[in-house]
Amino acid sequence: MDASTHQFDFDKEVDRTKSHSDKWDKYKGQDILPMWVADSDFQSPPAVIEALQERVSHGVFGYTHASETLTDIFVKRMKTKYNWDIQPEWVVYLPGLVCGLNIAARALTDEGQTIVSPSPIYPPFISSAKFAERPLVKAPVKLAEGRWMPDLEEAEEQLSGKGGLLQMCNPLNPGGTVYTREELEATLAFAEKHDLFVCSDEIHCDLILDGEKQHIPFASISESAEQRSVTLMAPSKTFNIAGLGASIAIIPNAKLRQRFSKIKRGIVPGVNVLAFTAAKAAYQHGEAWLQEQLCYLAGHRDYLMQEINALPSMKLEHIEATYLAWIDCSDLPVDNPHRFFEKAGVGLSPGLDFGNRKFVRLNFGCTRKTLEEAVRRMKAAVSSLA
Repeated sequence: MDASTHQFDFDKEVDRTKSHSDKWDKYKGQDILPMWVADSDFQSPPAVIEALQERVSHGVFGYTHASETLTDIFVKRMKTKYNWDIQPEWVVYLPGLVCGLNIAARALTDEGQTIVSPSPIYPPFISSAKFAERPLVKAPVKLAEGRWMPDLEEAEEQLSGKGGLLQMCNPLNPGGTVYTREELEATLAFAEKHDLFVCSDEIHCDLILDGEKQHIPFASISESAEQRSVTLMAPSKTFNIAGLGASIAIIPNAKLRQRFSKIKRGIVPGVNVLAFTAAKAAYQHGEAWLQEQLCYLAGHRDYLMQEINALPSMKLEHIEATYLAWIDCSDLPVDNPHRFFEKAGVGLSPGLDFGNRKFVRLNFGCTRKTLEEAVRRMKAAVSSLA
Protein backbone atom coordinates (compact mmCIF):
# COMPACT_ATOMS: atom_id res chain seq x y z
CA MET A 1 0.00 0.00 0.00
CA ASP A 2 1.42 3.39 -0.95
CA ALA A 3 2.24 5.60 2.06
CA SER A 4 0.14 8.42 0.61
CA THR A 5 -3.00 6.26 0.85
CA HIS A 6 -2.62 5.60 4.60
CA GLN A 7 -5.58 6.80 6.67
CA PHE A 8 -4.42 5.41 10.01
CA ASP A 9 -1.21 5.76 12.03
CA PHE A 10 -0.07 2.39 13.36
CA ASP A 11 3.31 3.90 14.31
CA LYS A 12 1.60 6.08 16.91
CA GLU A 13 3.03 5.39 20.38
CA VAL A 14 0.22 5.01 22.91
CA ASP A 15 1.24 4.94 26.58
CA ARG A 16 -0.54 1.95 28.10
CA THR A 17 1.41 1.94 31.39
CA LYS A 18 -1.30 3.82 33.30
CA SER A 19 -4.31 1.99 31.82
CA HIS A 20 -4.33 -1.12 34.06
CA SER A 21 -3.11 -3.16 31.10
CA ASP A 22 -2.36 -6.83 31.83
CA LYS A 23 0.21 -6.74 29.06
CA TRP A 24 2.13 -3.69 30.26
CA ASP A 25 1.68 -4.07 34.03
CA LYS A 26 3.33 -7.50 34.07
CA TYR A 27 6.74 -5.81 33.91
CA LYS A 28 5.77 -2.61 35.69
CA GLY A 29 8.85 -0.68 36.84
CA GLN A 30 11.21 -2.91 34.85
CA ASP A 31 12.97 -2.23 31.56
CA ILE A 32 11.31 -5.18 29.85
CA LEU A 33 9.29 -4.79 26.65
CA PRO A 34 6.00 -6.74 26.94
CA MET A 35 5.67 -8.93 23.83
CA TRP A 36 3.60 -11.71 25.36
CA VAL A 37 -0.22 -11.78 25.68
CA ALA A 38 -2.18 -11.49 22.41
CA ASP A 39 -3.48 -7.96 22.44
CA SER A 40 -1.99 -5.30 20.20
CA ASP A 41 -0.78 -1.81 21.07
CA PHE A 42 -2.81 -0.15 18.30
CA GLN A 43 -5.71 2.17 19.04
CA SER A 44 -8.96 0.61 17.84
CA PRO A 45 -10.58 1.93 14.65
CA PRO A 46 -11.85 5.54 14.98
CA ALA A 47 -15.40 4.34 14.27
CA VAL A 48 -15.24 2.09 17.34
CA ILE A 49 -13.98 4.88 19.59
CA GLU A 50 -16.66 7.26 18.27
CA ALA A 51 -19.44 4.70 18.77
CA LEU A 52 -18.30 4.06 22.34
CA GLN A 53 -18.14 7.77 23.11
CA GLU A 54 -21.65 8.27 21.75
CA ARG A 55 -23.00 5.34 23.79
CA VAL A 56 -21.25 6.56 26.96
CA SER A 57 -22.78 10.01 26.50
CA HIS A 58 -26.22 8.38 26.78
CA GLY A 59 -25.36 7.81 30.42
CA VAL A 60 -27.53 4.77 31.20
CA PHE A 61 -25.91 1.34 31.22
CA GLY A 62 -28.58 -1.18 32.14
CA TYR A 63 -28.99 -4.81 31.16
CA THR A 64 -28.80 -5.33 27.43
CA HIS A 65 -29.03 -7.79 24.57
CA ALA A 66 -27.62 -8.01 21.06
CA SER A 67 -29.38 -5.92 18.46
CA GLU A 68 -30.83 -7.58 15.38
CA THR A 69 -28.66 -5.16 13.43
CA LEU A 70 -25.44 -6.62 14.89
CA THR A 71 -26.54 -10.16 14.12
CA ASP A 72 -27.53 -9.15 10.59
CA ILE A 73 -24.14 -7.47 10.07
CA PHE A 74 -22.35 -10.60 11.30
CA VAL A 75 -24.43 -12.94 9.11
CA LYS A 76 -23.67 -10.78 6.05
CA ARG A 77 -19.99 -10.65 7.00
CA MET A 78 -19.75 -14.44 7.03
CA LYS A 79 -21.22 -14.55 3.53
CA THR A 80 -19.12 -11.72 2.11
CA LYS A 81 -15.76 -12.66 3.63
CA TYR A 82 -16.01 -16.45 3.84
CA ASN A 83 -18.86 -17.46 1.53
CA TRP A 84 -20.57 -19.10 4.50
CA ASP A 85 -24.35 -18.91 4.70
CA ILE A 86 -25.34 -18.88 8.34
CA GLN A 87 -28.70 -18.30 9.98
CA PRO A 88 -29.28 -15.67 12.72
CA GLU A 89 -30.56 -18.30 15.15
CA TRP A 90 -27.18 -20.11 14.98
CA VAL A 91 -25.46 -17.17 16.68
CA VAL A 92 -24.80 -17.35 20.44
CA TYR A 93 -23.07 -14.32 21.98
CA LEU A 94 -20.42 -14.84 24.66
CA PRO A 95 -18.40 -12.49 26.91
CA GLY A 96 -15.16 -14.06 25.69
CA LEU A 97 -13.81 -16.90 23.59
CA VAL A 98 -12.17 -18.89 26.41
CA CYS A 99 -15.52 -19.51 28.10
CA GLY A 100 -16.72 -20.83 24.72
CA LEU A 101 -13.92 -23.41 24.69
CA ASN A 102 -14.85 -24.49 28.20
CA ILE A 103 -18.59 -24.66 27.51
CA ALA A 104 -17.92 -26.72 24.37
CA ALA A 105 -15.71 -29.14 26.33
CA ARG A 106 -18.59 -29.81 28.71
CA ALA A 107 -21.51 -29.60 26.27
CA LEU A 108 -20.06 -31.74 23.46
CA THR A 109 -18.68 -34.61 25.53
CA ASP A 110 -20.06 -37.10 28.01
CA GLU A 111 -18.17 -38.58 30.93
CA GLY A 112 -15.43 -40.91 29.68
CA GLN A 113 -15.30 -39.42 26.22
CA THR A 114 -12.03 -38.02 24.94
CA ILE A 115 -10.98 -34.51 23.98
CA VAL A 116 -8.37 -34.35 21.21
CA SER A 117 -6.26 -31.20 21.10
CA PRO A 118 -3.29 -30.02 19.05
CA SER A 119 -0.07 -29.53 21.03
CA PRO A 120 1.64 -27.06 21.32
CA ILE A 121 -1.49 -24.93 21.42
CA TYR A 122 -3.13 -21.92 23.08
CA PRO A 123 -3.19 -22.97 26.79
CA PRO A 124 -7.00 -22.79 27.39
CA PHE A 125 -7.42 -25.72 24.97
CA ILE A 126 -5.56 -27.97 27.40
CA SER A 127 -7.11 -26.52 30.56
CA SER A 128 -10.66 -26.85 29.19
CA ALA A 129 -10.25 -30.65 29.11
CA LYS A 130 -8.85 -30.60 32.64
CA PHE A 131 -11.68 -28.43 33.97
CA ALA A 132 -14.28 -30.65 32.25
CA GLU A 133 -12.54 -33.73 33.73
CA ARG A 134 -12.23 -35.38 30.33
CA PRO A 135 -9.30 -37.52 29.14
CA LEU A 136 -7.02 -35.49 26.84
CA VAL A 137 -5.25 -36.84 23.77
CA LYS A 138 -2.62 -34.56 22.25
CA ALA A 139 -2.10 -34.41 18.49
CA PRO A 140 1.52 -33.26 18.15
CA VAL A 141 1.93 -30.16 15.99
CA LYS A 142 4.73 -30.87 13.53
CA LEU A 143 6.47 -29.03 10.75
CA ALA A 144 5.27 -30.12 7.29
CA GLU A 145 6.87 -28.29 4.37
CA GLY A 146 7.42 -25.17 6.43
CA ARG A 147 3.93 -25.13 8.00
CA TRP A 148 2.89 -26.17 11.50
CA MET A 149 0.10 -28.78 11.44
CA PRO A 150 -1.38 -31.22 14.02
CA ASP A 151 -0.59 -34.88 13.34
CA LEU A 152 -3.99 -36.48 13.87
CA GLU A 153 -2.75 -39.91 12.84
CA GLU A 154 -0.36 -39.99 15.79
CA ALA A 155 -3.25 -39.19 18.13
CA GLU A 156 -5.46 -41.89 16.60
CA GLU A 157 -4.02 -44.86 18.49
CA GLN A 158 -4.76 -43.18 21.84
CA LEU A 159 -8.49 -42.69 21.21
CA SER A 160 -10.96 -44.56 23.39
CA GLY A 161 -13.43 -45.38 20.64
CA LYS A 162 -16.22 -43.75 22.66
CA GLY A 163 -16.39 -40.55 20.64
CA GLY A 164 -15.81 -37.08 22.03
CA LEU A 165 -14.50 -33.74 20.87
CA LEU A 166 -11.80 -32.57 18.48
CA GLN A 167 -10.49 -29.09 19.21
CA MET A 168 -8.99 -27.18 16.32
CA CYS A 169 -7.45 -23.75 15.99
CA ASN A 170 -7.64 -22.08 12.57
CA PRO A 171 -5.50 -20.04 12.06
CA LEU A 172 -3.21 -21.97 14.37
CA ASN A 173 -2.02 -20.27 17.59
CA PRO A 174 0.89 -20.58 17.91
CA GLY A 175 2.31 -21.15 14.44
CA GLY A 176 0.05 -19.01 12.26
CA THR A 177 -0.98 -21.76 9.84
CA VAL A 178 -4.11 -21.17 7.74
CA TYR A 179 -5.79 -24.51 6.97
CA THR A 180 -6.37 -25.33 3.31
CA ARG A 181 -9.65 -26.87 2.15
CA GLU A 182 -7.90 -30.23 1.76
CA GLU A 183 -6.61 -30.04 5.32
CA LEU A 184 -10.06 -29.17 6.62
CA GLU A 185 -11.56 -32.09 4.70
CA ALA A 186 -8.97 -34.43 6.21
CA THR A 187 -9.82 -33.08 9.67
CA LEU A 188 -13.51 -33.69 9.02
CA ALA A 189 -12.80 -37.25 7.85
CA PHE A 190 -10.92 -37.90 11.10
CA ALA A 191 -13.81 -36.50 13.15
CA GLU A 192 -16.35 -38.60 11.23
CA LYS A 193 -14.26 -41.77 11.58
CA HIS A 194 -13.99 -41.39 15.36
CA ASP A 195 -17.44 -39.88 16.04
CA LEU A 196 -16.05 -36.57 17.27
CA PHE A 197 -17.73 -33.20 17.50
CA VAL A 198 -15.48 -30.29 16.53
CA CYS A 199 -14.89 -27.02 18.34
CA SER A 200 -13.07 -24.67 15.97
CA ASP A 201 -11.39 -21.61 17.46
CA GLU A 202 -11.28 -19.11 14.58
CA ILE A 203 -10.59 -15.93 16.57
CA HIS A 204 -7.67 -14.95 14.31
CA CYS A 205 -9.56 -15.56 11.06
CA ASP A 206 -9.49 -11.90 10.01
CA LEU A 207 -5.72 -11.61 10.50
CA ILE A 208 -4.49 -13.36 7.34
CA LEU A 209 -1.13 -11.86 6.39
CA ASP A 210 -0.63 -13.64 3.05
CA GLY A 211 -2.73 -12.13 0.28
CA GLU A 212 -3.08 -15.44 -1.53
CA LYS A 213 -4.38 -17.26 1.55
CA GLN A 214 -8.07 -17.43 2.39
CA HIS A 215 -9.64 -18.36 5.69
CA ILE A 216 -12.20 -21.14 5.30
CA PRO A 217 -14.46 -21.78 8.32
CA PHE A 218 -14.40 -25.49 9.18
CA ALA A 219 -18.19 -25.64 9.40
CA SER A 220 -18.58 -24.21 5.90
CA ILE A 221 -16.99 -27.12 4.03
CA SER A 222 -19.97 -29.50 4.19
CA GLU A 223 -23.27 -30.32 5.85
CA SER A 224 -21.51 -32.91 8.02
CA ALA A 225 -18.96 -30.35 9.24
CA GLU A 226 -21.74 -27.88 9.95
CA GLN A 227 -23.85 -30.29 11.98
CA ARG A 228 -21.01 -31.54 14.21
CA SER A 229 -19.35 -28.21 14.97
CA VAL A 230 -19.18 -25.17 17.21
CA THR A 231 -17.26 -22.28 15.63
CA LEU A 232 -15.84 -19.56 17.86
CA MET A 233 -15.10 -16.10 16.46
CA ALA A 234 -14.68 -12.57 17.85
CA PRO A 235 -13.82 -9.02 16.82
CA SER A 236 -11.41 -8.82 19.76
CA LYS A 237 -8.02 -9.62 18.17
CA THR A 238 -8.98 -8.13 14.81
CA PHE A 239 -9.87 -4.68 16.12
CA ASN A 240 -8.02 -4.74 19.48
CA ILE A 241 -11.13 -4.69 21.68
CA ALA A 242 -10.39 -7.86 23.71
CA GLY A 243 -10.80 -6.03 27.03
CA LEU A 244 -14.46 -5.33 26.23
CA GLY A 245 -15.37 -9.01 25.90
CA ALA A 246 -17.52 -9.81 22.88
CA SER A 247 -17.32 -13.21 21.20
CA ILE A 248 -19.59 -15.35 19.06
CA ALA A 249 -20.34 -19.05 18.91
CA ILE A 250 -21.90 -20.27 15.66
CA ILE A 251 -23.81 -23.51 16.25
CA PRO A 252 -25.91 -24.75 13.30
CA ASN A 253 -27.08 -27.97 14.99
CA ALA A 254 -30.12 -27.11 17.13
CA LYS A 255 -29.50 -29.93 19.63
CA LEU A 256 -25.86 -28.90 20.11
CA ARG A 257 -26.92 -25.28 20.45
CA GLN A 258 -29.45 -26.26 23.12
CA ARG A 259 -26.81 -28.25 25.06
CA PHE A 260 -24.30 -25.42 24.75
CA SER A 261 -26.83 -22.85 25.97
CA LYS A 262 -27.90 -25.08 28.87
CA ILE A 263 -24.33 -25.41 30.18
CA LYS A 264 -23.87 -21.65 29.80
CA ARG A 265 -27.09 -20.69 31.59
CA GLY A 266 -26.72 -19.11 35.01
CA ILE A 267 -22.93 -19.33 34.99
CA VAL A 268 -21.67 -17.32 32.02
CA PRO A 269 -22.81 -13.68 32.05
CA GLY A 270 -24.20 -11.86 29.05
CA VAL A 271 -22.19 -9.51 26.89
CA ASN A 272 -22.08 -5.94 28.18
CA VAL A 273 -23.53 -2.93 26.39
CA LEU A 274 -20.18 -1.36 25.45
CA ALA A 275 -18.87 -4.63 24.02
CA PHE A 276 -21.92 -4.91 21.77
CA THR A 277 -21.48 -1.28 20.73
CA ALA A 278 -17.81 -1.81 19.85
CA ALA A 279 -18.46 -5.06 17.98
CA LYS A 280 -21.16 -3.51 15.82
CA ALA A 281 -19.03 -0.46 14.93
CA ALA A 282 -15.97 -2.62 14.21
CA TYR A 283 -17.78 -5.01 11.89
CA GLN A 284 -19.77 -2.22 10.23
CA HIS A 285 -17.06 0.41 9.73
CA GLY A 286 -13.67 -1.15 10.49
CA GLU A 287 -12.70 -2.79 7.19
CA ALA A 288 -10.43 -0.01 5.85
CA TRP A 289 -8.63 0.11 9.19
CA LEU A 290 -8.27 -3.69 9.16
CA GLN A 291 -6.74 -3.75 5.68
CA GLU A 292 -4.12 -1.18 6.67
CA GLN A 293 -3.37 -3.10 9.85
CA LEU A 294 -2.79 -6.26 7.81
CA CYS A 295 -0.28 -4.46 5.57
CA TYR A 296 1.49 -3.08 8.62
CA LEU A 297 1.63 -6.47 10.35
CA ALA A 298 2.82 -8.24 7.19
CA GLY A 299 5.74 -5.79 7.08
CA HIS A 300 6.52 -6.62 10.72
CA ARG A 301 6.32 -10.34 9.95
CA ASP A 302 8.78 -10.02 7.04
CA TYR A 303 11.21 -7.94 9.11
CA LEU A 304 11.03 -10.34 12.04
CA MET A 305 11.60 -13.42 9.88
CA GLN A 306 14.64 -11.83 8.27
CA GLU A 307 16.18 -10.81 11.60
CA ILE A 308 15.42 -13.98 13.59
CA ASN A 309 16.53 -16.35 10.84
CA ALA A 310 19.81 -14.42 10.50
CA LEU A 311 20.70 -15.62 14.00
CA PRO A 312 22.59 -18.94 13.98
CA SER A 313 20.70 -20.54 16.87
CA MET A 314 17.07 -19.53 16.22
CA LYS A 315 14.46 -20.29 13.59
CA LEU A 316 11.12 -18.77 12.62
CA GLU A 317 8.91 -20.44 10.04
CA HIS A 318 6.72 -18.38 7.72
CA ILE A 319 3.67 -16.95 9.54
CA GLU A 320 0.57 -17.07 7.35
CA ALA A 321 -1.73 -15.38 9.89
CA THR A 322 -1.90 -13.73 13.34
CA TYR A 323 0.60 -11.29 14.87
CA LEU A 324 2.20 -14.07 16.91
CA ALA A 325 5.65 -15.48 16.06
CA TRP A 326 6.45 -19.04 17.24
CA ILE A 327 10.24 -18.97 17.52
CA ASP A 328 12.31 -22.14 17.77
CA CYS A 329 15.15 -21.72 20.26
CA SER A 330 16.14 -25.40 20.38
CA ASP A 331 19.73 -24.65 19.33
CA LEU A 332 20.12 -21.76 21.74
CA PRO A 333 22.58 -22.90 24.47
CA VAL A 334 20.33 -21.88 27.36
CA ASP A 335 18.06 -23.96 29.57
CA ASN A 336 15.15 -21.52 29.60
CA PRO A 337 14.81 -19.30 26.49
CA HIS A 338 11.93 -17.32 28.01
CA ARG A 339 13.94 -16.41 31.11
CA PHE A 340 17.02 -15.70 29.00
CA PHE A 341 15.25 -13.10 26.86
CA GLU A 342 13.37 -11.68 29.85
CA LYS A 343 16.72 -10.91 31.47
CA ALA A 344 17.71 -9.22 28.18
CA GLY A 345 14.67 -6.94 28.43
CA VAL A 346 12.16 -8.73 26.18
CA GLY A 347 9.09 -10.30 27.80
CA LEU A 348 7.88 -13.14 25.57
CA SER A 349 5.34 -15.91 26.17
CA PRO A 350 7.07 -19.06 27.47
CA GLY A 351 6.84 -21.95 25.04
CA LEU A 352 6.20 -24.24 28.00
CA ASP A 353 2.77 -22.63 28.48
CA PHE A 354 1.85 -23.93 25.02
CA GLY A 355 3.62 -27.28 25.28
CA ASN A 356 7.28 -26.85 24.25
CA ARG A 357 9.81 -25.16 26.53
CA LYS A 358 12.35 -24.74 23.71
CA PHE A 359 10.12 -22.18 21.95
CA VAL A 360 9.00 -18.65 22.74
CA ARG A 361 6.03 -16.74 21.31
CA LEU A 362 6.53 -13.10 20.33
CA ASN A 363 3.60 -10.70 19.85
CA PHE A 364 4.46 -8.28 17.03
CA GLY A 365 1.20 -6.35 17.30
CA CYS A 366 3.15 -3.24 18.27
CA THR A 367 4.83 -0.24 16.66
CA ARG A 368 7.84 -0.78 14.42
CA LYS A 369 9.93 1.17 16.92
CA THR A 370 9.04 -1.26 19.71
CA LEU A 371 9.62 -4.29 17.50
CA GLU A 372 13.03 -3.07 16.33
CA GLU A 373 14.12 -2.41 19.92
CA ALA A 374 12.97 -5.90 20.96
CA VAL A 375 14.92 -7.45 18.09
CA ARG A 376 18.00 -5.37 18.97
CA ARG A 377 17.88 -6.65 22.56
CA MET A 378 17.37 -10.26 21.46
CA LYS A 379 20.27 -10.10 19.01
CA ALA A 380 22.55 -8.57 21.64
CA ALA A 381 21.60 -11.32 24.09
CA VAL A 382 22.30 -14.08 21.56
CA SER A 383 25.62 -12.47 20.59
CA SER A 384 26.67 -12.43 24.24
CA LEU A 385 26.59 -16.24 24.23
CA ALA A 386 29.24 -16.52 21.51
